[in-house]
Amino acid sequence: MAAIITVNGIEFPAPVGGMEHIITDAVNNGRNANGEVIGERVGRTQEKLNNLEWKMIDAHTAHEILVAFSNFFVFVQYFSILRWQWVTLKMYPGDRTVKPYYNYVDGEPTLVESLKVNIIDCGIL
Repeated sequence: MAAIITVNGIEFPAPVGGMEHIITDAVNNGRNANGEVIGERVGRTQEKLNNLEWKMIDAHTAHEILVAFSNFFVFVQYFSILRWQWVTLKMYPGDRTVKPYYNYVDGEPTLVESLKVNIIDCGIL
């Protein structure tokens, strides 16, 4: 069985439920005075993996996930519901939110209660 998500060749643990596939089309213009769409779709349909979240993972795994997103652009492999196949897309991460659980003996985090990120399709054709 393949990993649910791979970033730059690194398999990530499965995120908790709640991940959303957002599908969007870019439009080159807006609406006219009557509110009618006058634009056209440009490029290809793009995808965003929204609400990726990992709960209660060890701190080192959280560190590896954050390092994988340290470059602005990453190559993400996942199963696209839209295309009904595994795809690899150039994407970029949004804000990363980490909630560490600290070990009060040495002051270092031992677990991460929550790590969240969204990753957005760059739209490369």
